[in-house]
Amino acid sequence: MTASPNLNAARPATPAAQHPAGSKYRPEVQGLRALAVLMVVTYHIWFGRVSGGVDVFLLISSFLLTFSFTRKIENGIPLRLGKYWLHLFKRLLPAVVVTLLGVLAATYLFIPPSRWSEILGQSWASLFYYQNWVLAFNSVDYYAADHSQASPLQHFWSLSVQGQVFILWPLLFAVSALLAKLLRARFRFVVLAVFGAVFLGSLAFSVVETYTNQTFAYFDTRARLWEFALGTLLALALPYLRLPVMLRVLMGWLGLVAMLSGGFVLDVQGEFPGYVALWPTLAAGFIIIAGQTGSRFGADRLLSWQPLVRMGDISYALYLWHWPILITYLIYRDRTEVGIVGGSGIIALALVLAYLTTRFIERPIRESQWAEKKRRRAGLVIAICIALVVVPVAGWQSQLRAYANELQKMASINNPGARVLTNEFEGKVPDAEILPAGADMSDEFVTLPGKCQEVPYTPDSSALKEKCMDNEAPTDPDKTIVVVGDSHAQQWLGPISEVADQRGWKVVGLFLGGCDYGAEFHWRDDTCNEFNAEATKYIQKLNPDDVIVVATNAKEDTPLDEPVPGLVSAAQTLADSGINVVGIRDNPRFPWHRIQCIEKYGPEASECNPPREEVLTKDAPFEVFAQNAPKMQLMDLTDLICRPDTCGAVIGNVYVYIDDNHLTATYLQTMLPAFSERFVRALDEP
Repeated sequence: MTASPNLNAARPATPAAQHPAGSKYRPEVQGLRALAVLMVVTYHIWFGRVSGGVDVFLLISSFLLTFSFTRKIENGIPLRLGKYWLHLFKRLLPAVVVTLLGVLAATYLFIPPSRWSEILGQSWASLFYYQNWVLAFNSVDYYAADHSQASPLQHFWSLSVQGQVFILWPLLFAVSALLAKLLRARFRFVVLAVFGAVFLGSLAFSVVETYTNQTFAYFDTRARLWEFALGTLLALALPYLRLPVMLRVLMGWLGLVAMLSGGFVLDVQGEFPGYVALWPTLAAGFIIIAGQTGSRFGADRLLSWQPLVRMGDISYALYLWHWPILITYLIYRDRTEVGIVGGSGIIALALVLAYLTTRFIERPIRESQWAEKKRRRAGLVIAICIALVVVPVAGWQSQLRAYANELQKMASINNPGARVLTNEFEGKVPDAEILPAGADMSDEFVTLPGKCQEVPYTPDSSALKEKCMDNEAPTDPDKTIVVVGDSHAQQWLGPISEVADQRGWKVVGLFLGGCDYGAEFHWRDDTCNEFNAEATKYIQKLNPDDVIVVATNAKEDTPLDEPVPGLVSAAQTLADSGINVVGIRDNPRFPWHRIQCIEKYGPEASECNPPREEVLTKDAPFEVFAQNAPKMQLMDLTDLICRPDTCGAVIGNVYVYIDDNHLTATYLQTMLPAFSERFVRALDEP
């Protein structure tokens, strides 16, 4: 996890207690790494929470990297950044590649085909260090208690952030050295100013983005730079800190207790990363400042314990292996959590694989003198590592794509989907493969290609600006439509944009995950209420012809759906502005993943085809809108989603749902003829 080889250097002869800042070998830091990874592993496996251990890793990596670069610059040693990066990724990639190959094998053997496309796509992101951005733009919930729906490569987000920083940090050191030379200033003063600015700027950005868009902020490199900068500032300041032994003893234990307890006492889910991440990073900073105290009561005695230090040696590989094993276990066993026995088995297997990976893969390649002698040899090692993943991933994806294309050729005949529920359908549904195919699963949630230009740049509308999209319609469209709400509103973009494109209409989408549209309501969080308020202001300013919303909230544990709270008031506000509002009834929701149900039980199984009255009542609860927002138009499309007697996971050889509550874009496309007729009528009726 770090960029410095110093952790594996020989112990210096001079006692570390006398030189807490200058020692190359810091056994307590290695023990700190071990505790951090154990926190990550145990919190993931048994508590379903974020521990803060990753934040400790980020700080340690920059702390050690800083020592390496400041020593070089101050001793007049050329940085040779190209050689440094080759050495670094030659060291990091082998363990990554072994893990990715293990995940690919486990995916083929134990994970349902519906998940293959996602995992293959994330293999590229993990290999090339941009996984964090994939998760950020997909708005993945890293805090979700049910890990069984997570990707086995999701944990690569932190390694991606580190990889990006390992490119950026040496460049900042080089710039600092150049500035110091040009300004004839002390290097440490300049580098302190540069990384101090990074710390303050990134922390401020992190606090703001965490408040406005926390899920994105969690994976955003920009919101994490301050944690690395803090490690750098700590390394720069450490030589000048001369604290009494007893104070360092106190700091060591205070830091250790704070680090271990942070995941339980903090509202990590509601406030991370932001300023709350100062808790684990400052706790780790206290431990590092305490250093080797030489006291029998110091926390460093625990952290320097040899088994813990040895655990630190394999911490990188242990982090790599624990998450894929956990997720594969949950998926294969169809569980949402593990017990003591299962969790202990996962940890034991992860430890064995981590040891083998470190002992027989990472360490031999890292210490290879052959590869170190010439840059092209290090480059060759990196190229081979990349090829070992690229070849199977590209080949597998190519096969899936070819299979999907073959199925699409006959889709109009073999996969009628929702058309079988209409009076126009005649004949029998053929015996054919179900669509969408695995290669198309990642395309089953529709977005719009354009970014809105009319949203003003103000602090209140920043989240709105980020979430606004449009279909890049002509400058003077015949009609402008706004679709606003959560993901259940967004899923209707497919057929809505199809109708709009055919008629030259403009479509604008305003979406915030988990935030249904309506006037302010007490159970919505502040971010949602603020987003809805800004959305209403924007809609009134834009003055579209129509606004499309989801009018009800369906539940997974009852057939009763309810009107969206506050929607009556919001709809009436828009109607008073002369804007037509169309409300669509929510689709049924289920307590289990619909495609995985088919893969486990088969398309005809009763588990996957519950009676319709058990998941949604016959009549939509539209009375409140008819009485209080009489101009609002309402659409109940349940008859195009469910059969008269059941709500199946497959209709007309098409998967109806992509998960447990969102309709597939493929199924919505088959709904288009019937949807188009009703939709246009709803827009024209006012």
